[in-house]
Amino acid sequence: MAAVNYLLGFLFDALLMVLVIRVWLQLVRADFYNPLSQFIVKVTNPLVIPFRRIIPGLGGIDVATLTVAYLVASLKFIIIPLLNGGPIDVITALYLGILYLIKQTGFLLFVLMLIMALMSWVVQGYNPTQAILHQLTEPVLRPIRNIIPNVAGLDLSILAAFLLLNVINILLSSWIPYWVML
Repeated sequence: MAAVNYLLGFLFDALLMVLVIRVWLQLVRADFYNPLSQFIVKVTNPLVIPFRRIIPGLGGIDVATLTVAYLVASLKFIIIPLLNGGPIDVITALYLGILYLIKQTGFLLFVLMLIMALMSWVVQGYNPTQAILHQLTEPVLRPIRNIIPNVAGLDLSILAAFLLLNVINILLSSWIPYWVML
C-alpha cells in the first residue's frame, strides 16, 4: 500500500505543480510561444477549460486554474486517507489544501531557482527553458537584487531567496500536522 500512496502522492504533486506553473506563467506574462509554456498549457487544458467556462479571470489572475489547483491539493487529503481506510474530513482537507498549495508553490520556486542556477553554469547562449525560468523567477529575485548587490560578480539573490523560502517553509510546516508530509 505504501507504493500506491507514494505513486498517488507523486501524481497529485506533479499535477499541482503543473497547474501552479500555468497560473504563474500568466501572472508574469511569460512568453506564450515558448515550448515549455506550450507544454504546460496543453497538459492542463483538459482540466482547466471546463472551469474557465464557469469561473472568469480576475485582474489578470487565472482564477479557474487556481481553483483547480486548490481542488487537486485538497483532493490529495481526501483520496489518500480514503484509500488507506481513514476517515474523510472535508473541512480539514480544505484547510490542508490551501496550506499545501502555498507550500508546494514555495517548493516549486525553490526548484526553479535551483535549476536556473545550475543551468547558468552549464548552458551557453540562448536556451528557451532558461529564458522561461528567468521570466518566472525574476519577479521574486528583482526586489532581493535591489537590496543585495552583486559581490565580485556573484549574484547572491538566489541564496537570499533560498533562505527566505526556507523560513517560510518552516513557518508553514508548523501549521501542517507532521503526518500530512509523510
